[in-house]
Amino acid sequence: MRPATRSVPKALVTVIDRPTIQYAVEEAARAGVTEAVLVVNLDAAADIERHFLAEGPLPGLENMRVRMVVQEEPHGLGHAVLTAQEAVGNRRFFCGLGDMIAPPSSSFYERLESGSGGGSAVALQEGDGDFYDRYGIVGIAERLGDGLVQMSGAIEKPGQGRAPSNLWLVGRYLFGPDVFDHLASIEPGHGGEVQLTDAIDAVAKGGQCRGVVIPDDLLDVGNPLDLLKASTALGLQSDEFGVEYRDFLAGLR
Repeated sequence: MRPATRSVPKALVTVIDRPTIQYAVEEAARAGVTEAVLVVNLDAAADIERHFLAEGPLPGLENMRVRMVVQEEPHGLGHAVLTAQEAVGNRRFFCGLGDMIAPPSSSFYERLESGSGGGSAVALQEGDGDFYDRYGIVGIAERLGDGLVQMSGAIEKPGQGRAPSNLWLVGRYLFGPDVFDHLASIEPGHGGEVQLTDAIDAVAKGGQCRGVVIPDDLLDVGNPLDLLKASTALGLQSDEFGVEYRDFLAGLR
């Protein structure tokens, strides 16, 4: 996202009228979550904290407690989740990636809870294309119906030839505290980073992880083209701007 992120943290890049990280917290609030732990790097911590806390609660987040945990060095997504262990404690918790936005009427967390069977659950999408080189891909032990699968494992960015299925991880998770034990013990994996996918693999091999295939797309805002697509999609859905924006797009030549 350079040069936009030279001075603005990526989590505060704006889509329509709010930063990407606010969409993630609002999605959690729609699922009834009342505490959000944001894992941030040191440079971004003060700016993100100021956004959420400086002038009182944001509209719609009055019942949400928001706090920061600093990941001092970037050692991968798994390491970022492990950084939140002390704040989470011995509780089940949702986990979401801030650069993947859910449609404003949706919350994937409720689907994860209802499909989890009391264990861990991860959101999946089904498809073909370049997903095999971009995301973690899961193995299937059993298809349970209604978009649910019992997982046998997971592998990070395997490529199509090594992929165990065409179901890929899309950045929404429900974990028990045992995931921290796995994250603390695994070695750096793909790209030399501590991969969350490797911890998911360990949980799944223990028979404690289900996959929930979600029909709706998450909007990726992690690169300029997808940010533009997300802005357009959300702009068209906006109650405030949607009609005028649709007319504007229709009039373009």
